Amino acid sequence: MSASFFEIVQLKDGDYALRRIDDDESSPLVRISFSSEAKDMLDDREMGVAKAMIAAGIEAAGNAGHDVDWDEDESDRSSARSSHTLH
Repeated sequence: MSASFFEIVQLKDGDYALRRIDDDESSPLVRISFSSEAKDMLDDREMGVAKAMIAAGIEAAGNAGHDVDWDEDESDRSSARSSHTLH
């Protein structure tokens, strides 16, 4: 299996995205969009915040495999996802 390399880019619409370096045509793996209010508060530091958010997401995804109950029924997971709230 070949290694994949990724890059964080700013898209034409101002959003930030994580995508494979060699794949300009497909949808990004992750897309981050800031509201105009958030952009005002960040004072031109959106790229740094987007990088930190993506890094935290990658770390959380890497750790998620340790927290999964592999014996859980699929129907239980889908109902749990629909009622899951992040704060």
